Amino acid sequence: MLDKLESQLKTQNFSQKTIDSYMLHNQQFLKFANKEPDKLDDNDLKNYLNYLGNEKKYKPRSLNLTFAALKFYFSNVLNKKVSDVKLQKPEKKSQVNLTKEELKSLVNVLENPKHKLLLKLMASSGLKAGEVITVKISDINFEQKLLKVKNEKGKEHLTIISDKTASELKDFIGKRKDANPYLFAIKDRHVSIKLPQKIIKAAAKKVNINKKVFCHALRSSFSNILSNNGYATRYVKLLLGNHNSLIEDPYTKLSIDEIKKLKNPFEDI
Repeated sequence: MLDKLESQLKTQNFSQKTIDSYMLHNQQFLKFANKEPDKLDDNDLKNYLNYLGNEKKYKPRSLNLTFAALKFYFSNVLNKKVSDVKLQKPEKKSQVNLTKEELKSLVNVLENPKHKLLLKLMASSGLKAGEVITVKISDINFEQKLLKVKNEKGKEHLTIISDKTASELKDFIGKRKDANPYLFAIKDRHVSIKLPQKIIKAAAKKVNINKKVFCHALRSSFSNILSNNGYATRYVKLLLGNHNSLIEDPYTKLSIDEIKKLKNPFEDI
């Protein structure tokens, strides 16, 4: 039955990371329930979540992720409805906003050109760690300075690239001698999600910034700087992928030309 789950996830264009996560959560659930899949019901799901919360001390965020994986399996593979399960809301992390000067210092302290460019793309285009590692060379529109981004659920949106970053990307790609389609490649695949985490941690150690610096801080800083530069909230959401996709939503299709004209405020990073 898990073969069907994997097939369904791939059909719906989930990222490999999400597929691996959903497969693992459901394998552990089936082992715990110790039942044939067609005999499973809501009580099995609730018992498992209670076990994870009370015995394994899972945090709300982890429980929510587990529930999403199990609910997908129930709904899309077993064709069973799942009643609402009340879970605690994850605690909101305090938002960290860095200035352009602080972002620039993080980029400049790096010596490895590949690492420098990866961090710069995250900071100046608002990418998540899971998004930047899966960018393909074919996703970059150098003429229009746009980047097609696919999130972990397979949904796409467009974001902007600064002229300076676009130029550096061209040089970086031009020096590549392999046929790997991914921008940040290793062997026959893309780099691990641990790489951007490692890069940012290393850069923050070298730079004297009295703030907690992590991957999502670059994204929230991108959003904050856009807002401070007069970008309408609607555009900020579009560029972050927090709105219906530009590519799919008829309401926003008329805005693509407007997005092309937006000036990226990160030219000096």
